Amino acid sequence: MDTKSCLLPVAALALVAAACGGPTPTTEPSRSASSTRATSDLTPPATGAAGATVWVKRYAGGRQPAVAESVVTSPDGASVFVTGSNGTVAYRAGTGEWRWLAPTDAFVGSGGSTPPPTVTVSPDGATVFVAGTTGGAGSGEDYVTFAFDAATGAQLWGERYDGPANGADGARSVAVSPDGGTVFVHGVSEGTASGPDYATVAYNASTGAGVWVARYDGPGHGPETYFPSSAPQSVAVTGARVFVTGTSEGAESGPDYATIAYNASTGARVWVSRYNGPGDDADLAHAVAVSPAGETVFVTGGSSGATSLDGATVAYNAATGEQRWVSRYDGPAKQNEGGIAIAVDSSGTRVFV
Repeated sequence: MDTKSCLLPVAALALVAAACGGPTPTTEPSRSASSTRATSDLTPPATGAAGATVWVKRYAGGRQPAVAESVVTSPDGASVFVTGSNGTVAYRAGTGEWRWLAPTDAFVGSGGSTPPPTVTVSPDGATVFVAGTTGGAGSGEDYVTFAFDAATGAQLWGERYDGPANGADGARSVAVSPDGGTVFVHGVSEGTASGPDYATVAYNASTGAGVWVARYDGPGHGPETYFPSSAPQSVAVTGARVFVTGTSEGAESGPDYATIAYNASTGARVWVSRYNGPGDDADLAHAVAVSPAGETVFVTGGSSGATSLDGATVAYNAATGEQRWVSRYDGPAKQNEGGIAIAVDSSGTRVFV
């Protein structure tokens, strides 16, 4: 496994100390007062049950513009973690009080053709994991994954993944196993002769040690890619399986949905299921989710129909990959549609896209 240990720059750590005055700061980091940057500052809004704004906090330190890309709450609902172009910020969910800042200039190209950083939290709420893309010395762009102490923001470990071609490798999504023992990072990585492939990397959540890497080159041997504008939901985990999705070139069908199940412990491929829509053209998967019981996998995206892309959601048997149903939506304007994110309710009976 070609993973490399990495740490936040010393200058960034000094900025944390200067801004925080210690691991549990009582003052907020400096921020820009310029209204011209207001729309792109790291800004996590919170609303009440009736939709009223409860609090708004802003952070615009570091590189400009500051762009928030991903947000997650702790399992107990007490904290909110926001990551983006300039690092990760923790807030108290009830008041918006700033808890800590872990700045980094490691992430490259937030937005555009490079996938933005994304954040998740361990099931026990003790550790925050952030995955993104960083520049490498002689290796193009690499995956970079950080673990932070959720209480203090202290960096616990940092690891890089450089694929076999030493080319462009972009991390897209991060998830944690239900027992909190393993972190999974999924994205697209340049192959030696196959172009961009799926690449999923598993790390020990406590140490950052690499556990396994699984790669996938589709039957068309073309680009396995992602939609940079989609939600960071291209990987989902149950106790025994890891499910990843995205877009993969078919042998004769053009880009198709391609969803893969891996053994969570070993990285062995369990099944691959592909979906080619009725238009026999571009089918672009954006997000994956699993039912609470772990029996069904749901994938949504945009799929070519008669005249344009339709929203298309596909359900698979989680054990076998057998397709259970497909639901398509073509809006009244008959223009391009596509599911960007997906969620399953606690009963497992309703799927929202």
